[in-house]
Amino acid sequence: MSRTLSQAARQAVNAQETEEVFLLLLTLDHEDLAVPIRVVNNTEDVVSRGDTFIAYPFEIALPDEDPDSVARVTLRIDNVDREIVKNLREISSPLSVGLEVVMAASPDTVEAGPFNMTLVSAEYDALTVTGELAFEDVLNEPFPGHSYVPSEYPGLF
Repeated sequence: MSRTLSQAARQAVNAQETEEVFLLLLTLDHEDLAVPIRVVNNTEDVVSRGDTFIAYPFEIALPDEDPDSVARVTLRIDNVDREIVKNLREISSPLSVGLEVVMAASPDTVEAGPFNMTLVSAEYDALTVTGELAFEDVLNEPFPGHSYVPSEYPGLF
C-alpha cells in the first residue's frame, strides 16, 4: 500500500542518519469521557493541531499481515497514572482508539494515519494496562448489505 509522506519525512526515512524523530500520537475516546485521553510516546508533551498530547510511555505491537483475518494490535501502556484504569472501569462499551504518526519537528503534519481502532479487551495490573485493538471487521459484513424483502421493496415481488 502506498503512502504519501511529506518531503521532510521522505528525506528522514531515506537518510543513512537523521536527527528527525517520528512520534506516535494515541487518542483514547468514548462518549462517557469528558475529554479524550491523548498521549504521545515521548519524553515531553506535544501539541498537534491544537490538541495537547501528554508524554506517556506506551508500546504498540503491530499485527502480522494475514489477508484472511482481521488485524489485531496490542497496546501496552504504563499504569503510572491510575486515570486510564479508572476510565476503563467506568465505561460500559468499547473505547475508540486513534493512532497517528507525526514528526517531532512538524507535529501538525500527520505522516501516517489516522488508524482508527476499537479496544476489544483490556487487562491491567499495578504496572501496565494491556489492550487488544481491532480494526473494523469488514470481512464479516453481509453482502449485499440489504435484504430484498417485500416490505422494503414491494415492486420487486
